[in-house]
Amino acid sequence: MNTRSKTRPTALITGASSGIGEALATCFAQAGHNLVLVARSEAKLRQQAAALAAAHGIKAWVQVADLSQPGAAEKLAAALRRARRPVDVLVNNAGVLEHGPFVKMAAWRHRELIDLNVVALTEMLAQFVPPMVRRGRGRVLNVASIAAFQPVPALATYAATKAYVLSLTESLSEELRGTGVTITALCPGITETAMLSTAQHQSGALRKLPRFVVGQAQAVAEEGFAACMAGEVVCVPGALNLAATLAARATPRWLLRRVSGALSKQLK
Repeated sequence: MNTRSKTRPTALITGASSGIGEALATCFAQAGHNLVLVARSEAKLRQQAAALAAAHGIKAWVQVADLSQPGAAEKLAAALRRARRPVDVLVNNAGVLEHGPFVKMAAWRHRELIDLNVVALTEMLAQFVPPMVRRGRGRVLNVASIAAFQPVPALATYAATKAYVLSLTESLSEELRGTGVTITALCPGITETAMLSTAQHQSGALRKLPRFVVGQAQAVAEEGFAACMAGEVVCVPGALNLAATLAARATPRWLLRRVSGALSKQLK
């Protein structure tokens, strides 16, 4: 490995094999970061790592992990310590979505959303942020959602998990002030990803979404990358999404609930 490669910062990206995570990996590679790509699909990750390394002259390593499993974040951190591969940027992108009435979802499915969207993300932060603070530098990008800003009937558990991510990010941004470590919540709107396609296959309501409200993963990733590098705390890509979140924060909670409920009924 040459000296230039040794001095490159390393970005760890979870859920890197598709969608926003894959697009973020491209953004960091283009900016000269080495990569640690994390997901469950080894074949896809290895193909992606080879392509990014060849295209951008960076190093890209693959770590296969199911972060929803107990102890997965700790095992990942230990593996990187053994490899002497400190993480300069942590991107918590791995997540799962389920659309439908709360009472029609099995208890284990609610638990799956919470295990990955909340527990795994928190454990990743607990493993990788303290070493950043000790080194006096680092960046974190947590992928939340505009669903974090308001109640969303038919996405109740998912929206609640993303509200947790946003709240935790905002709290940590103050705790980390002055440490050299910044933390950003990326809050995209509906984005064209494999996760959305799966949800649309399961839900007729989501198939009715007009095309103009569905964003592109690359555009979302580019805004998220820029916000992370600038140390912004909250990033909402797209003018329409930003307007919606500003309106949500200015609207009484009881009215938000009524409006969200009415819209969800129209989509049935």
